[in-house]
Amino acid sequence: MSTSSPILAQKNKNRCLIVTFEKLTAILRFGRIVCHTHSTAGYYIGGAENTPLKFKVAGGFVVRKILTIDVGGTFTKYAVMTGTRTFKITVQGKAPTIKKNHEEFMKSLADIFNAHDDVEGIGVSMTGLIDTDKGICISSNALNFSNGHKITEELQAMCGVPVTLENDANCAALAEIKSGCLTDVKDAFVLVFGTAVGGAVVRNREIYRGAHHCAGEVSFTLKSIDAEASEENFYASEISALAFKENCAKVLGMPPEEITGEMIFDMIDKKDSAMIDALQKFAHIVAVKIFNLQVLFDPERFALGGGISEQQSFIDAVQDKLNELCKNAPDYLPRPEVIACKYHNDANLFGALYRYLKK
Repeated sequence: MSTSSPILAQKNKNRCLIVTFEKLTAILRFGRIVCHTHSTAGYYIGGAENTPLKFKVAGGFVVRKILTIDVGGTFTKYAVMTGTRTFKITVQGKAPTIKKNHEEFMKSLADIFNAHDDVEGIGVSMTGLIDTDKGICISSNALNFSNGHKITEELQAMCGVPVTLENDANCAALAEIKSGCLTDVKDAFVLVFGTAVGGAVVRNREIYRGAHHCAGEVSFTLKSIDAEASEENFYASEISALAFKENCAKVLGMPPEEITGEMIFDMIDKKDSAMIDALQKFAHIVAVKIFNLQVLFDPERFALGGGISEQQSFIDAVQDKLNELCKNAPDYLPRPEVIACKYHNDANLFGALYRYLKK
């Protein structure tokens, strides 16, 4: 194709120029192609306002680069995803989540983009109740200064590229549905263990959000019938990876900040009886919650995510505790199937990518 090929162009609301070269559609921002759809193989050179343009095509598809950001209660992780029909992480990093105020928090997200601004757009995974269609953080316990803010609209204005927003556990579910451990099931439940524990309900291979975007929020279920609805009585204080680490630190007589998950599971692998006992107690709490969720939602499979899911001893301990619970259960009750998320601690990043691609 030559520079004399037909060009159809129009500007969109994100201050981008949409240019069509016969079979190829590309989005130009500030004179640079940043988004493209299906084309034939090879290199193309086109023109917009007499500016030469060149970009690479692989296997009949133009290579795309998308920035994904996973905002957690402790850390904010990011990755540049590169690919055509399938994607891989080409750049990755993390930094402490900025919790000073909303303005500083949003600036921290824009700073990540500014360091990787050759991407076509941004997919954000965020803890809390999220209205993904409107791009609004309805409520986030860890980031309450952002409650009610239009995250996508604000970040688009700061960065000049399309932005999508999704709940973090829903992102993990999207990743596993698309290309992970849930590709062969219709109904599932995903639990992501981190600062709290995120939950996602999958119905007929789609995310079930509920009437108030609250479906799957396991962290905010109460621990007992006598408990008041306050933070210390929510299951997040017992069932999260952070709660497990803090309990292990207490057993060891160490400050929580001086112990890591890797240290704990290294001790478990070396048959440390105190850490094995702590894992068994934690696995029992998780298993009881999964047993109840199985009866309530009847999924085909539970997928466990977060960094702790990389530890097979954790997955095995949960399954063993479930088997113990099911020994005395009525025969007609289904037995929960538990598996680790394929993408483990990167599930939210890949899910943010898939949410962006569905926009």
